[in-house]
Amino acid sequence: QVQLVESGGGLVQPGGSLRLTCAASGSIFRINAMGWYRQAPGKQRELVAIITSASRQNYADSVKGRFTISRDNAKNTVYLQMNSLKPEDTAVYYCVADVIRSTMFTASNKYWGQGTQVTVSS
Repeated sequence: QVQLVESGGGLVQPGGSLRLTCAASGSIFRINAMGWYRQAPGKQRELVAIITSASRQNYADSVKGRFTISRDNAKNTVYLQMNSLKPEDTAVYYCVADVIRSTMFTASNKYWGQGTQVTVSS
């Protein structure tokens, strides 16, 4: 009943930029943290960036200074602005949200999007 849909991926040259969007919908009372993971072929999924409901942010060292995560709580949407892209950023990027579905409890569950492909190549 909770769905995350990513968009904005594509093919860009090194040094280029992309903006990823993830919109959550369904049975949602509140979303705590939201974030982005990525997974390249043959590699494990890794955390890229997270943002809390108060817009506090954290980033993987590999993307600090290049990527910016933000969110619109009213729209249950999280964004990832990716600048100065490098070939090593190539991966499928997955959105994740920590969702509280019940009005009675604060317990939350993680929900994942289907992923969007980001390819950085010249």
